[in-house]
Amino acid sequence: MIINIRTFVFFLFAIAATGFIVPTCAYGQATEKEIHRREQLWLGYFNQTRLGNKWGFWAEAQYRMTDNFVNRSLLLFVRPALTYYIKDNLRVNFGYAFVQHYPARGSDITRAEHRPWQQIWWNQKHPGLVHLQWLRLEQRFLQKVSDGVKVDDYNYTFRIRYNMTFFIPLTGNELTSGTTFGILGNEVFLNFGENIVYNTFDQNRFFAGVGYQFSPQINVQAGYTNIYQQESSGINYFSTHGIRLSLFHNVDLRKKE
Repeated sequence: MIINIRTFVFFLFAIAATGFIVPTCAYGQATEKEIHRREQLWLGYFNQTRLGNKWGFWAEAQYRMTDNFVNRSLLLFVRPALTYYIKDNLRVNFGYAFVQHYPARGSDITRAEHRPWQQIWWNQKHPGLVHLQWLRLEQRFLQKVSDGVKVDDYNYTFRIRYNMTFFIPLTGNELTSGTTFGILGNEVFLNFGENIVYNTFDQNRFFAGVGYQFSPQINVQAGYTNIYQQESSGINYFSTHGIRLSLFHNVDLRKKE
């Protein structure tokens, strides 16, 4: 298997660097940090449809559960977007996400979040390797709760996300139909805004898994994700062990020449 060494080393460096971000933020606090551990199951459907040479759309839905993986609903995502293709492997997205935050343990309050987002997405093919990256900006409007009651007002923050993922064929050298492949990825999140005081670092997500390419249009992916997230207090953290199950569906509606 031939892998671009410079790209692979850079990826390992990115993972290593994020390992230093969390301790640095945590140790800068005067109070000892508290880490709360939890388990989650994420189910997702992801669609990218190309309508023509320049335009298409993105459609995504996710459902997440927590507490022993499946005991309690956590989040529901619906995330559509318009896609503009700069070239085949480089595109930008302009979208909106609706997020339903289900009640926390011991609460009955469900909150809504409205999240416009913009993204640049690109991938590169190497011998024995596909390298995917995206840089995403999100504007987050999360419904406020006052004295245990939802109010008609929202907290506004924005967040930057950078994702780097590698897809490595385990049978053959290309991701063609009938191929099993390994997945290794990492995503870093940073918060900004006047409401962000102690948690500029939001979270780091590491993912390792496997996938199967049924056809050029459809693949499934499953694996383990580790999420280390800092709460707004700056001293409380979540360490999440998660299982992710996803279906990816790519459609090309351009006329064949």
